[in-house]
Amino acid sequence: MTSPFLHDNVEQSTGDLSPEARTFNWLLDSFTSSTAGVMEAIAVSSDGLLMAMSAIKDRSNAERLAAVVSGMTSLAGGAASWYALGGLNRVIVDMAEGYLLISSISSGSVLGVVADRTANLGTVAYEMTLFAGRAGGALSPRLIAELKNAVQQ
Repeated sequence: MTSPFLHDNVEQSTGDLSPEARTFNWLLDSFTSSTAGVMEAIAVSSDGLLMAMSAIKDRSNAERLAAVVSGMTSLAGGAASWYALGGLNRVIVDMAEGYLLISSISSGSVLGVVADRTANLGTVAYEMTLFAGRAGGALSPRLIAELKNAVQQ
């Protein structure tokens, strides 16, 4: 396993990122590359903006995915609130050729994951929960702002 401090996302230089931001990006890439069936993953802040992305080569695709994830999170949260079912745990969209999974990280931020049909949903959900446990505790307002600013460059 490589060090989180050596992470170098294709879309952003890590030279100006804090160790916490580099670690968050490394955890996201590690989750994506080591979870069978996962094609890409993004982190979206509570205001709906792209905060981090796995080594996706198409940033505009990541931005579109962030908009979808933000909208789905809002709709699911509204339904949970309307029926007094508590906070959002996970949203799963089952499509003909794959899945979109959305899970809470912390501070209103969410993880959006695109997986193909070979993915074991139980394993992906478990790995998403592990990611949230590892990365969520570090998500301070300062780190969220830093991540959002870095991904926009």
